[in-house]
Parts: sequence; structure tokens; C-alpha cells
Amino acid sequence: MGNLGFIWTLIIGALAGWIASRIMKRDAEMGGIANIFTGVLGGYLGNWLLGNYMGGKFSQIISAVVGSVILLFILGLIQNRKK
Repeated sequence: MGNLGFIWTLIIGALAGWIASRIMKRDAEMGGIANIFTGVLGGYLGNWLLGNYMGGKFSQIISAVVGSVILLFILGLIQNRKK
């Protein structure tokens, strides 16, 4: 059962990272691995910020997308500052 949780984390991370990259219009810059990485980190950030107010997998995807969008926004600010 432990491997299934890890695989589910990667699937939600990939989906959340892809959705967030589309929302932030960074999809052309990011590849699949970056989407997974952003989505997984965004999932932790979103869960920390929002908690588990709703139950189920759908709330996990929403909190991961919100966290990923915030993460990409901060990354964009850092990249623009360097230019």
C-alpha cells in the first residue's frame, strides 16, 4: 500500500503542476519533471496553508494547485528580480 501512496502523490503532483503552469502561463517553459516537482511541493504548501477542509482526492488536487500557483508566482518574482 505504501507504493500506491507514492504513485498517487506523483500523479496528483503532475496534474497540479500542469494545471498551475497553465494558469500562470508557464507551460511552454516547464517539462513533465518540473510539473511533478512543482505539484508535489505545491501540494505540501497548499496543504499547509489550507489544511484538509474538504475530504477526498479532489480537495488534495485543489490544495496542490493553489500551492503550485503560489510557488510559481514566487518563482516568477525571483526570476524577474534577477533580470
